[in-house]
Amino acid sequence: MPERRHRTQAERRAHTRTALLDATITCLVELGYARTSMQEICARAGVSKGAAQHHFADKAELMATAVAHLTTRLAERNVPDEADLPAGPERVAAVIDVLWNSYSGTLATAALELWTAARTDPALAAAMRPVDKALGRSTLDRLAELVPDVPRDRLETLFWLTVNLTRGLALDAELGGDPHRREQLLREWKRVATALYTAGEH
Repeated sequence: MPERRHRTQAERRAHTRTALLDATITCLVELGYARTSMQEICARAGVSKGAAQHHFADKAELMATAVAHLTTRLAERNVPDEADLPAGPERVAAVIDVLWNSYSGTLATAALELWTAARTDPALAAAMRPVDKALGRSTLDRLAELVPDVPRDRLETLFWLTVNLTRGLALDAELGGDPHRREQLLREWKRVATALYTAGEH
């Protein structure tokens, strides 16, 4: 039997950090922000509160970092290679599907909890804003690689319209809205966005 390799300190730190971030997202989705405590997060992550404080200064920093962690993980899983996307106008619809898959579901639930709380929590709002901006920039840069023939200003408009529509649809899902209506609205937006893309080619 091969000798088991001991993890380095850096590997142990990375493992602890990931466990805390994953536990934070799980708590936000299952319990909501108000009922999510550092004690509960640490218990689920199997980490002492003292160890957690070596990674994150406070709850606000942990919460904001957890959303960035989830978004990065979803992007790595959902964003396809350029070769896997259809060519021409159909690529716009495919990219919108990618954004919907990334910005809905678990991410939408966790982010909604945090942004609602941030309205009256200055520390949380201050932690969330730079994370949100950085994620927007990195996603836009990746989309620019996937649809390089779309001018940057037009791409940014399509991106933010899509993100805000997606967030609205995700909220509708949280409120128990009609799933068929959401599908219809998403299809209609893909039609409109594709038409805008095509108009920009002329």
